[in-house]
Amino acid sequence: MAPFAGYDMPISYPTGAVEEHLICRRSVGLFDIDHMGQFELQGPGADDFLSGLVSSRILDMKSGDARYSLLLDEGGMVLDDLFIYRLPKGWWVVVNASNRARDLEWMRVRAPQGLSLVDRSDDTYMIAVQGPRAIELLDAVSRAEGRERPASTLERFCACEMDIGGTRVLFGRTGYTGEDGGELFFPQERALELWELLLAEGEKRGIETAPIGLAARDSLRFEAGMPLHGHEISPSINPIEAGFKWACDFEKDFVGRSALEPIVAAGPSRRLVALDVSGGVPREGFAVLTPQGESVGICVAGMFCPTVKKYAANAFVPPALAKVGTVLAVSIRDRPREALVVKRPLYLPAYRR
Repeated sequence: MAPFAGYDMPISYPTGAVEEHLICRRSVGLFDIDHMGQFELQGPGADDFLSGLVSSRILDMKSGDARYSLLLDEGGMVLDDLFIYRLPKGWWVVVNASNRARDLEWMRVRAPQGLSLVDRSDDTYMIAVQGPRAIELLDAVSRAEGRERPASTLERFCACEMDIGGTRVLFGRTGYTGEDGGELFFPQERALELWELLLAEGEKRGIETAPIGLAARDSLRFEAGMPLHGHEISPSINPIEAGFKWACDFEKDFVGRSALEPIVAAGPSRRLVALDVSGGVPREGFAVLTPQGESVGICVAGMFCPTVKKYAANAFVPPALAKVGTVLAVSIRDRPREALVVKRPLYLPAYRR
Protein backbone atom coordinates (compact mmCIF):
# COMPACT_ATOMS: atom_id res chain seq x y z
CA MET A 1 0.00 0.00 0.00
CA ALA A 2 1.11 3.56 -0.66
CA PRO A 3 -0.42 7.04 -0.70
CA PHE A 4 -1.78 8.12 -4.09
CA ALA A 5 -3.88 11.25 -4.74
CA GLY A 6 -5.03 11.34 -1.11
CA TYR A 7 -5.86 7.63 -0.95
CA ASP A 8 -4.07 4.58 0.39
CA MET A 9 -3.80 2.46 -2.73
CA PRO A 10 -2.65 -1.12 -3.38
CA ILE A 11 0.64 -1.04 -5.31
CA SER A 12 0.59 -4.83 -5.54
CA TYR A 13 -1.08 -7.83 -3.94
CA PRO A 14 0.77 -10.94 -2.65
CA THR A 15 0.68 -12.27 -6.23
CA GLY A 16 3.29 -9.67 -7.22
CA ALA A 17 3.17 -6.96 -9.86
CA VAL A 18 4.65 -8.93 -12.77
CA GLU A 19 2.32 -11.91 -12.32
CA GLU A 20 -0.65 -9.53 -11.87
CA HIS A 21 0.23 -7.94 -15.20
CA LEU A 22 0.35 -11.36 -16.89
CA ILE A 23 -2.94 -12.50 -15.30
CA CYS A 24 -4.68 -9.48 -16.81
CA ARG A 25 -3.15 -10.25 -20.21
CA ARG A 26 -4.26 -13.92 -20.15
CA SER A 27 -7.55 -13.91 -18.19
CA VAL A 28 -9.21 -11.35 -15.86
CA GLY A 29 -7.87 -8.66 -13.55
CA LEU A 30 -9.96 -6.66 -11.06
CA PHE A 31 -8.87 -3.09 -10.35
CA ASP A 32 -10.08 -1.08 -7.36
CA ILE A 33 -10.09 2.38 -9.00
CA ASP A 34 -12.44 4.21 -6.67
CA HIS A 35 -9.89 7.01 -6.47
CA MET A 36 -11.13 8.21 -9.89
CA GLY A 37 -13.61 11.10 -9.88
CA GLN A 38 -17.04 11.23 -11.50
CA PHE A 39 -19.06 14.34 -12.36
CA GLU A 40 -22.68 14.47 -13.52
CA LEU A 41 -23.79 17.29 -15.83
CA GLN A 42 -27.45 17.99 -16.59
CA GLY A 43 -29.74 20.82 -17.52
CA PRO A 44 -30.11 23.59 -20.10
CA GLY A 45 -26.91 24.29 -22.00
CA ALA A 46 -25.05 21.22 -20.71
CA ASP A 47 -24.34 19.88 -24.21
CA ASP A 48 -22.83 23.06 -25.62
CA PHE A 49 -21.01 23.87 -22.39
CA LEU A 50 -19.22 20.53 -22.23
CA SER A 51 -18.49 20.58 -25.97
CA GLY A 52 -16.76 23.95 -25.65
CA LEU A 53 -14.76 22.78 -22.65
CA VAL A 54 -13.29 19.52 -23.96
CA SER A 55 -11.15 18.81 -27.00
CA SER A 56 -13.01 15.98 -28.74
CA ARG A 57 -16.25 16.05 -30.69
CA ILE A 58 -19.10 15.03 -28.39
CA LEU A 59 -22.29 16.55 -29.80
CA ASP A 60 -22.64 13.61 -32.18
CA MET A 61 -22.67 11.15 -29.27
CA LYS A 62 -25.84 9.14 -28.73
CA SER A 63 -27.15 7.99 -25.36
CA GLY A 64 -24.88 5.12 -24.28
CA ASP A 65 -21.81 6.34 -26.17
CA ALA A 66 -18.44 6.78 -24.40
CA ARG A 67 -15.51 8.85 -25.67
CA TYR A 68 -11.99 9.83 -24.64
CA SER A 69 -11.20 13.54 -24.47
CA LEU A 70 -8.81 16.12 -23.05
CA LEU A 71 -9.36 19.09 -20.79
CA LEU A 72 -6.99 21.89 -21.83
CA ASP A 73 -6.09 25.30 -20.49
CA GLU A 74 -6.11 28.45 -22.64
CA GLY A 75 -2.48 27.78 -23.58
CA GLY A 76 -3.38 24.38 -25.00
CA MET A 77 -1.70 22.40 -22.22
CA VAL A 78 -3.31 19.25 -20.81
CA LEU A 79 -5.06 19.81 -17.49
CA ASP A 80 -6.51 16.28 -17.53
CA ASP A 81 -7.69 13.45 -19.73
CA LEU A 82 -11.27 12.30 -19.35
CA PHE A 83 -13.77 9.66 -20.34
CA ILE A 84 -17.14 11.11 -21.25
CA TYR A 85 -20.37 9.09 -21.26
CA ARG A 86 -23.61 10.29 -22.82
CA LEU A 87 -26.52 9.15 -20.65
CA PRO A 88 -30.28 9.52 -21.20
CA LYS A 89 -30.52 12.49 -18.82
CA GLY A 90 -27.15 14.15 -19.30
CA TRP A 91 -23.41 13.54 -19.14
CA TRP A 92 -21.12 11.43 -16.94
CA VAL A 93 -17.50 12.61 -16.87
CA VAL A 94 -14.71 10.50 -15.35
CA VAL A 95 -11.62 12.44 -14.21
CA ASN A 96 -8.27 11.57 -12.65
CA ALA A 97 -8.16 11.50 -8.86
CA SER A 98 -5.34 14.00 -8.43
CA ASN A 99 -7.18 16.51 -10.64
CA ARG A 100 -10.68 16.06 -9.26
CA ALA A 101 -10.90 19.29 -7.22
CA ARG A 102 -9.19 21.41 -9.88
CA ASP A 103 -11.30 19.98 -12.71
CA LEU A 104 -14.50 20.58 -10.76
CA GLU A 105 -13.59 24.20 -10.03
CA TRP A 106 -12.47 24.71 -13.66
CA MET A 107 -15.91 23.61 -14.81
CA ARG A 108 -17.91 25.42 -12.14
CA VAL A 109 -16.49 28.88 -12.80
CA ARG A 110 -17.34 28.49 -16.51
CA ALA A 111 -20.72 26.77 -16.19
CA PRO A 112 -23.80 28.67 -17.41
CA GLN A 113 -26.56 29.56 -15.00
CA GLY A 114 -29.05 26.74 -14.54
CA LEU A 115 -26.58 23.95 -15.28
CA SER A 116 -26.43 21.14 -12.73
CA LEU A 117 -22.82 20.06 -12.12
CA VAL A 118 -22.58 17.51 -9.30
CA ASP A 119 -19.51 15.71 -7.98
CA ARG A 120 -20.64 12.07 -7.59
CA SER A 121 -17.18 10.76 -6.67
CA ASP A 122 -17.82 10.06 -2.99
CA ASP A 123 -21.07 8.16 -3.43
CA THR A 124 -19.94 6.25 -6.54
CA TYR A 125 -17.57 3.29 -6.54
CA MET A 126 -15.55 2.23 -9.58
CA ILE A 127 -14.11 -1.20 -10.38
CA ALA A 128 -12.42 -2.13 -13.66
CA VAL A 129 -12.77 -5.70 -14.96
CA GLN A 130 -10.11 -6.22 -17.63
CA GLY A 131 -8.68 -9.08 -19.65
CA PRO A 132 -9.47 -11.44 -22.55
CA ARG A 133 -12.04 -13.33 -20.40
CA ALA A 134 -13.49 -10.25 -18.68
CA ILE A 135 -16.55 -10.03 -20.93
CA GLU A 136 -17.18 -13.75 -20.43
CA LEU A 137 -17.18 -13.24 -16.66
CA LEU A 138 -19.40 -10.15 -16.82
CA ASP A 139 -21.90 -11.91 -19.09
CA ALA A 140 -22.09 -14.77 -16.58
CA VAL A 141 -22.87 -12.57 -13.57
CA SER A 142 -25.03 -9.81 -15.10
CA ARG A 143 -28.45 -9.33 -16.57
CA ALA A 144 -30.10 -6.39 -18.28
CA GLU A 145 -33.49 -5.68 -19.77
CA GLY A 146 -33.53 -6.60 -23.45
CA ARG A 147 -29.97 -8.05 -23.38
CA GLU A 148 -29.38 -11.77 -22.98
CA ARG A 149 -25.59 -11.24 -22.68
CA PRO A 150 -25.32 -7.61 -21.55
CA ALA A 151 -21.56 -7.16 -21.79
CA SER A 152 -20.71 -8.96 -25.02
CA THR A 153 -23.64 -7.46 -26.96
CA LEU A 154 -22.48 -3.95 -26.10
CA GLU A 155 -20.05 -2.39 -28.56
CA ARG A 156 -16.73 -1.03 -27.33
CA PHE A 157 -16.78 2.57 -26.16
CA CYS A 158 -20.45 2.29 -25.23
CA ALA A 159 -22.28 2.01 -21.92
CA CYS A 160 -25.46 0.48 -20.53
CA GLU A 161 -27.09 -0.28 -17.20
CA MET A 162 -27.05 -3.83 -15.88
CA ASP A 163 -27.69 -5.77 -12.69
CA ILE A 164 -24.85 -7.67 -11.00
CA GLY A 165 -25.80 -9.57 -7.85
CA GLY A 166 -28.71 -7.26 -7.16
CA THR A 167 -26.63 -4.10 -7.65
CA ARG A 168 -27.60 -1.65 -10.37
CA VAL A 169 -24.42 -0.88 -12.32
CA LEU A 170 -23.47 1.52 -15.09
CA PHE A 171 -21.19 -0.58 -17.29
CA GLY A 172 -18.85 1.08 -19.77
CA ARG A 173 -16.98 -1.15 -22.24
CA THR A 174 -13.85 0.88 -21.69
CA GLY A 175 -10.55 0.43 -19.86
CA TYR A 176 -6.92 1.36 -19.30
CA THR A 177 -5.00 -1.86 -19.90
CA GLY A 178 -5.14 -2.54 -23.63
CA GLU A 179 -7.43 -5.51 -22.96
CA ASP A 180 -11.16 -5.95 -23.48
CA GLY A 181 -13.44 -5.60 -20.50
CA GLY A 182 -15.18 -2.75 -18.81
CA GLU A 183 -15.52 -0.33 -15.95
CA LEU A 184 -18.33 -0.52 -13.40
CA PHE A 185 -19.95 2.45 -11.61
CA PHE A 186 -22.29 1.74 -8.71
CA PRO A 187 -23.21 2.88 -5.15
CA GLN A 188 -20.18 2.84 -2.88
CA GLU A 189 -21.88 0.86 -0.11
CA ARG A 190 -22.00 -2.19 -2.42
CA ALA A 191 -18.26 -2.17 -3.18
CA LEU A 192 -17.03 -5.06 -1.02
CA GLU A 193 -20.01 -7.25 -1.92
CA LEU A 194 -19.50 -6.76 -5.67
CA TRP A 195 -15.71 -7.18 -5.47
CA GLU A 196 -16.01 -10.49 -3.61
CA LEU A 197 -18.79 -11.68 -5.92
CA LEU A 198 -16.63 -11.16 -9.03
CA LEU A 199 -13.70 -13.04 -7.46
CA ALA A 200 -15.94 -15.89 -6.28
CA GLU A 201 -17.76 -16.22 -9.61
CA GLY A 202 -14.45 -16.28 -11.47
CA GLU A 203 -13.26 -19.18 -9.31
CA LYS A 204 -16.60 -20.98 -9.58
CA ARG A 205 -16.60 -20.78 -13.39
CA GLY A 206 -12.94 -21.66 -13.90
CA ILE A 207 -12.05 -18.14 -15.05
CA GLU A 208 -8.74 -17.07 -13.49
CA THR A 209 -9.62 -13.79 -11.75
CA ALA A 210 -7.31 -11.82 -9.48
CA PRO A 211 -6.97 -8.34 -7.93
CA ILE A 212 -4.43 -6.11 -9.67
CA GLY A 213 -2.52 -3.22 -8.08
CA LEU A 214 -1.27 0.12 -9.34
CA ALA A 215 2.17 -1.16 -10.40
CA ALA A 216 0.71 -3.63 -12.88
CA ARG A 217 -1.91 -1.10 -13.97
CA ASP A 218 0.96 1.23 -14.89
CA SER A 219 2.89 -1.39 -16.87
CA LEU A 220 -0.29 -2.54 -18.65
CA ARG A 221 -1.24 0.95 -19.78
CA PHE A 222 2.38 1.76 -20.67
CA GLU A 223 2.68 -1.21 -23.05
CA ALA A 224 -0.64 -0.28 -24.66
CA GLY A 225 0.46 3.31 -25.30
CA MET A 226 -2.04 4.94 -22.93
CA PRO A 227 -0.98 8.15 -21.17
CA LEU A 228 -0.68 8.72 -17.43
CA HIS A 229 -1.36 12.27 -16.36
CA GLY A 230 1.75 13.85 -14.93
CA HIS A 231 3.93 11.78 -17.28
CA GLU A 232 3.02 11.63 -21.01
CA ILE A 233 0.48 14.44 -20.55
CA SER A 234 0.47 17.30 -18.04
CA PRO A 235 -0.05 21.06 -17.75
CA SER A 236 3.44 21.47 -19.27
CA ILE A 237 2.70 19.21 -22.28
CA ASN A 238 0.42 19.93 -25.24
CA PRO A 239 -1.54 17.18 -27.02
CA ILE A 240 0.18 17.69 -30.38
CA GLU A 241 3.66 16.84 -29.09
CA ALA A 242 2.20 13.97 -27.05
CA GLY A 243 0.56 12.42 -30.12
CA PHE A 244 -3.03 13.26 -29.20
CA LYS A 245 -4.02 15.47 -32.11
CA TRP A 246 -6.61 12.75 -32.89
CA ALA A 247 -8.39 13.67 -29.63
CA CYS A 248 -8.79 17.30 -30.73
CA ASP A 249 -11.63 18.30 -33.07
CA PHE A 250 -10.45 21.47 -34.80
CA GLU A 251 -13.79 21.82 -36.57
CA LYS A 252 -15.39 23.06 -33.34
CA ASP A 253 -14.41 25.62 -30.73
CA PHE A 254 -12.89 24.43 -27.46
CA VAL A 255 -10.68 25.90 -24.74
CA GLY A 256 -7.06 25.80 -25.95
CA ARG A 257 -7.83 25.45 -29.65
CA SER A 258 -6.39 28.84 -30.66
CA ALA A 259 -3.11 28.01 -28.88
CA LEU A 260 -2.82 24.63 -30.62
CA GLU A 261 -3.48 25.78 -34.18
CA PRO A 262 -0.05 27.44 -34.68
CA ILE A 263 1.63 24.31 -33.25
CA VAL A 264 -0.26 22.12 -35.72
CA ALA A 265 0.71 24.44 -38.60
CA ALA A 266 4.41 24.69 -37.68
CA GLY A 267 4.83 21.26 -36.12
CA PRO A 268 5.71 20.60 -32.46
CA SER A 269 9.20 21.33 -31.12
CA ARG A 270 9.41 17.83 -29.60
CA ARG A 271 7.64 14.51 -29.92
CA LEU A 272 6.80 11.63 -27.60
CA VAL A 273 8.60 8.41 -28.53
CA ALA A 274 9.04 4.92 -27.12
CA LEU A 275 12.58 3.72 -26.44
CA ASP A 276 13.75 0.12 -26.22
CA VAL A 277 16.57 0.42 -23.67
CA SER A 278 19.46 -2.02 -23.19
CA GLY A 279 21.56 -2.48 -20.05
CA GLY A 280 19.42 -0.95 -17.33
CA VAL A 281 16.03 0.25 -16.15
CA PRO A 282 15.05 3.69 -17.50
CA ARG A 283 13.10 5.92 -15.13
CA GLU A 284 11.21 9.19 -15.22
CA GLY A 285 13.60 12.14 -15.31
CA PHE A 286 16.53 10.28 -16.89
CA ALA A 287 18.24 12.17 -19.70
CA VAL A 288 18.04 11.04 -23.32
CA LEU A 289 21.34 11.43 -25.19
CA THR A 290 22.66 11.20 -28.71
CA PRO A 291 25.32 8.53 -29.33
CA GLN A 292 27.84 11.38 -28.97
CA GLY A 293 26.58 12.19 -25.46
CA GLU A 294 24.58 15.35 -26.18
CA SER A 295 21.47 15.69 -24.00
CA VAL A 296 18.45 15.94 -26.31
CA GLY A 297 15.45 14.92 -24.23
CA ILE A 298 14.03 13.43 -21.07
CA CYS A 299 12.22 10.26 -20.06
CA VAL A 300 8.72 10.81 -18.70
CA ALA A 301 8.14 7.13 -17.79
CA GLY A 302 10.17 3.95 -17.84
CA MET A 303 9.93 0.37 -16.61
CA PHE A 304 10.16 -3.34 -17.34
CA CYS A 305 7.33 -4.43 -19.66
CA PRO A 306 6.32 -8.01 -18.79
CA THR A 307 4.36 -8.86 -21.95
CA VAL A 308 7.00 -7.77 -24.46
CA LYS A 309 9.87 -8.55 -22.06
CA LYS A 310 11.71 -5.27 -22.59
CA TYR A 311 13.01 -2.38 -20.56
CA ALA A 312 11.40 0.63 -22.19
CA ALA A 313 10.82 4.34 -21.73
CA ASN A 314 8.56 7.04 -23.05
CA ALA A 315 10.51 10.22 -23.75
CA PHE A 316 10.24 13.58 -25.47
CA VAL A 317 12.89 14.23 -28.13
CA PRO A 318 13.30 16.67 -31.06
CA PRO A 319 11.23 15.69 -34.13
CA ALA A 320 14.40 14.95 -36.11
CA LEU A 321 15.22 12.18 -33.63
CA ALA A 322 11.72 10.74 -33.36
CA LYS A 323 11.86 8.41 -36.35
CA VAL A 324 11.54 4.69 -35.60
CA GLY A 325 14.99 3.10 -35.75
CA THR A 326 16.89 6.14 -34.48
CA VAL A 327 19.72 5.14 -32.14
CA LEU A 328 19.91 7.15 -28.93
CA ALA A 329 20.98 6.52 -25.32
CA VAL A 330 19.52 6.94 -21.84
CA SER A 331 21.70 8.05 -18.96
CA ILE A 332 21.30 5.44 -16.21
CA ARG A 333 23.40 6.05 -13.10
CA ASP A 334 25.49 8.50 -15.13
CA ARG A 335 26.30 5.88 -17.76
CA PRO A 336 24.83 6.01 -21.31
CA ARG A 337 22.82 2.91 -22.17
CA GLU A 338 21.82 2.25 -25.76
CA ALA A 339 18.22 3.07 -26.64
CA LEU A 340 16.38 2.55 -29.91
CA VAL A 341 13.29 4.49 -30.97
CA VAL A 342 10.56 1.90 -31.55
CA LYS A 343 6.96 2.01 -32.70
CA ARG A 344 4.30 2.85 -30.15
CA PRO A 345 2.39 1.12 -28.70
CA LEU A 346 4.56 -1.79 -27.64
CA TYR A 347 1.41 -3.91 -27.22
CA LEU A 348 -1.51 -3.46 -29.60
CA PRO A 349 -4.73 -2.78 -27.65
CA ALA A 350 -7.60 -5.21 -28.18
CA TYR A 351 -9.86 -2.55 -29.70
CA ARG A 352 -7.31 -1.97 -32.50
CA ARG A 353 -6.88 -5.62 -33.48
